[in-house]
Amino acid sequence: MDRLIAAVEAAQNPSVVGLDPTDALVPQQVIDSFAQEVAEEVEDPSEIPAAQRAVAYFEFNRTIIDAISDVVAVVKPQIAMYEALGPAGVDVYAMTCEYARSQGLYVLGDIKRGDIGSTAAAYAGHLRGIGEGEAHTDPWHEDAITVNPYLGSDGIEPFVEAAKEADKDIFALVRTSNPSSAQIQELELTDGSKLYERVADLVEEWGADTIGSHGYSRVGAVVGATHPEQGRQLRKRMPHTFFLVPGYGAQGGSGADVAGMFDKNGSGAIVNSSRGIIGAWRKSESYSTELDAGQALEVVAQSARQAAMNMRDDLRTFVY
Repeated sequence: MDRLIAAVEAAQNPSVVGLDPTDALVPQQVIDSFAQEVAEEVEDPSEIPAAQRAVAYFEFNRTIIDAISDVVAVVKPQIAMYEALGPAGVDVYAMTCEYARSQGLYVLGDIKRGDIGSTAAAYAGHLRGIGEGEAHTDPWHEDAITVNPYLGSDGIEPFVEAAKEADKDIFALVRTSNPSSAQIQELELTDGSKLYERVADLVEEWGADTIGSHGYSRVGAVVGATHPEQGRQLRKRMPHTFFLVPGYGAQGGSGADVAGMFDKNGSGAIVNSSRGIIGAWRKSESYSTELDAGQALEVVAQSARQAAMNMRDDLRTFVY
């Protein structure tokens, strides 16, 4: 986690901006503005809707990145939003990661992969890339990814090895922010502990031989802002595990809720907001359906930047 921690410290901001575009979060006039261009370039009419959205999503993402790259250190694109568009969307996911990196941002790919054996090793290609030496390429352009630990050690070890080889990181799901997570994560084990606590212990173990100069391993944990008390307990239970904290903003989490997930030095966690930042334009008095695409994107940029600064200032109040 050393590169991530250095980036966060340089920005003095543990915020993460989630790049999760959907039709509801991208102004309609931006999507519509690419209709003619895409129609002229795509041969199969059935592919036009996905291609049009893919181009619009990338332009939207680029606008967001340009607006916030000097405010935050980390972005987190959620691959599902791109996979929903098929191959064109997957291309835009990789393009978004590449562009974010080119602007100096740490890219955390929210892919939540999990499997065993050769399949897990293949998924770990998100970290390792393709080929070796001069022939090596990194098609995904990610600095870290999220993983699902519920297949056990043989489902995680390929990701840990790839992270070590590539100087990258992983974040394993431990206590997630969604309301129904308790159905599984809070199941009581025979020793009286909860399932998520056992997973937390495993995550700490999996990263034990990858601890960097800042005291944190390459194996992080996803711990939701909607569980502040459990987050504080997990912070004590996992002293060498860096947290990715979703659930801030639109899901109800606040700076006060996440404060206990940081260590005594104000490190140890990053906090994600997606809709609250990339969708901030929807609450702007400057936005109107009468705007053209360029004007709408200006409102998107201004609104996202202000929302990112507000989040930064809120977290600084409670963390630093």
